[in-house]
Amino acid sequence: MARQLERSSGDLNLAHYRVLAAVADGDERASRVAERLALGKPTVSAAVESLTKRGLLSREDAADDRRATTLALTPSGKLALATVEEEMLGRLTDLCSRTPDPAAVVNALAQLGVALDEVADERLAARKARKPS
Repeated sequence: MARQLERSSGDLNLAHYRVLAAVADGDERASRVAERLALGKPTVSAAVESLTKRGLLSREDAADDRRATTLALTPSGKLALATVEEEMLGRLTDLCSRTPDPAAVVNALAQLGVALDEVADERLAARKARKPS
């Protein structure tokens, strides 16, 4: 399935898509994006640098911390994300329609999504608990 989604991401690789989606969902700092996506900070920094150079993300100094920057989608970034998500949805719809019970597959995928979110939240909480204050 990952290959199908990767093929539908056009000019974006899947990692860049995930970073754009995380920023669109409200993660404004690269460190938060890294935590949410369970990626290393250098990996996210490289993706942010590439997406910024391509005009899909913008960086601004954070109002509350001069050492940090906030990330935001540019209009081109919003368009790229919407285009990729539309293509991905089309591929998923096509794949589901090839099964005996498409509605059951969609329901199962939704349940799997909830379970994956729970696991990600647990991993994040465990990492935060291990960090010294």
